[in-house]
Amino acid sequence: MNTKQKEIKARKDSILAITVGRYISTVAPVSSSFIVKEHLYGLSSATIRNILAELEHEGYLTHPHTSAGRIPTQKGYRYYVDNLMNEIQLLEEETTRIKIEYKKQKLELEELFDNLSKSISETTHYTSMISVDGWDKKLFCRGTSYIVRYLDYTDIQKIEEILAALDEKERLLEIINRHLEKRIDIFIGNEMACAQMNSCSLVISEYKTKKGPSGRIAVLGPTRMNYERVVSAIDYFSSLIEEIY
Repeated sequence: MNTKQKEIKARKDSILAITVGRYISTVAPVSSSFIVKEHLYGLSSATIRNILAELEHEGYLTHPHTSAGRIPTQKGYRYYVDNLMNEIQLLEEETTRIKIEYKKQKLELEELFDNLSKSISETTHYTSMISVDGWDKKLFCRGTSYIVRYLDYTDIQKIEEILAALDEKERLLEIINRHLEKRIDIFIGNEMACAQMNSCSLVISEYKTKKGPSGRIAVLGPTRMNYERVVSAIDYFSSLIEEIY
């Protein structure tokens, strides 16, 4: 790839990152004028429109028929997660408070995981799940009420389908316990191979305690979830489990 091609790719990546980030935070189609005004002052609106059109042609973006703005596709989210997402850290006061809270408690494993699942859900504002290897059909799941709060989930049938899927513990465990390619793996939409959840994303990590038990931590949210915060939270709570138990 020559210098010119690298510049073109970097420009497209930047515009895609801006579009995905803006849509995640607002759930509103992103216009070329917003990108010009807020971010890329050196590029004309026409140039931005052309790049957005290219990204749409390549399958990374799409646009609702009622709007000229673009929204990410599952392919766009996948590229963002794999190539454009920045690492973030939870705020120090958050991690300090959580660690102090759990270190002063002497909880049995089942109560600990139930509480941790609640904490993960409250930290991410999505549905959290914790499995334990060898505990057949046992899944600690908290935060299902967040599903009805997603601004883009106005379809009652879709909400009902997701809630119904969360009741199928055996199927959920199959999804959560699948082979992970990375320490923290992300499955977007259809990658979960669960039709009821094809509008969701699932972030999964393994954990192993010092006392022996191991399993998975997972967070379920919409495809427009705040991936950076969720990955950071799962990374932190996986380490916390290993530290406190």
